[in-house]
Amino acid sequence: MDITIIILCVVIVAALCVFLYYVPFFLWISARVSGVHISLIQLVLMRIRKVPASVIVRAMIEAHKAGLQDVTRDDLEAHYLAGGDVEKVVHALVSASKANIDLGFKMATAIDLAGRDVFQAVQMSVNPKVIDTPPVTAVAKDGIQLIAKARVTVRANIRQLVGGAGEDTVLARVGEGIVSSIGSSESHKQVLENPDSISKLVLRKGLDSGTAFEILSIDIADIDIGKNIGAALQIDQAQADKNIAQAKAEERRAMAIALEQEMKAKAQEARAKVIEAEAELPKAMAEAFTSGNLGIMDYYRMKNMQADTTMREIIANPTSSSTTK
Repeated sequence: MDITIIILCVVIVAALCVFLYYVPFFLWISARVSGVHISLIQLVLMRIRKVPASVIVRAMIEAHKAGLQDVTRDDLEAHYLAGGDVEKVVHALVSASKANIDLGFKMATAIDLAGRDVFQAVQMSVNPKVIDTPPVTAVAKDGIQLIAKARVTVRANIRQLVGGAGEDTVLARVGEGIVSSIGSSESHKQVLENPDSISKLVLRKGLDSGTAFEILSIDIADIDIGKNIGAALQIDQAQADKNIAQAKAEERRAMAIALEQEMKAKAQEARAKVIEAEAELPKAMAEAFTSGNLGIMDYYRMKNMQADTTMREIIANPTSSSTTK
């Protein structure tokens, strides 16, 4: 008899647990007490569809207490089944409503399904975020390099969160604007004297278009002087010109040496021909003596003429004669 009672109690407890799991009676009471109208049948169907009824009911209670009329159970279930975060969406809607931000349920769910944190976006709309840019290097027209750091204050643009560019795009555009502003300055001293001119020029370009943020302000936090790029470029150019001039001079020297060698070769060739001709002269004179074309007196007159010519050359150029001796 005792065993039968124990088994019966166990069966009753198990049946009660199963009943309470599929029929969340206490959750239904909590919803009714909070003013949310939902039936037990709907809660049971949520269990069957594997939708966490507690999450949906808590979201409905929060939306009802915040006065949100466009949040329904079907919409919350559909968003959960689509892979969205129901709690963050409702938190974002409540925060937007309290901050007088125009954010509808469809827009909030679209932002959430797009992979962005809609609740954080609403908070950023209320409390703007400050983004520090990495050091941006630019060169003014006078050739001086400047390294600038900026702080960008942005606010989330709810309408552009779906499909809008992120923080990386904003930082890239701000860096581009800083480089353009410094590069258009005649002197680096102008930039150092008026750093706010960079901020004004960058803000006028509308860098936040097409992004998920609205740029409120751009403040130059620090500017450091880098290298003298203009002087370095001039030195490099001078060195390049020097190397070119040296190459051309070396080319001319090589050509001169080649020409000199060629002239020496020609001179040696001419000297060889003269020596050869002088070697043939005794033979020619001997043949002339033999044939009778040249007499002794003719030979002496030729020698006298040679001696006279040599004397005249010595008198005309005594330095050359002394060097020859």
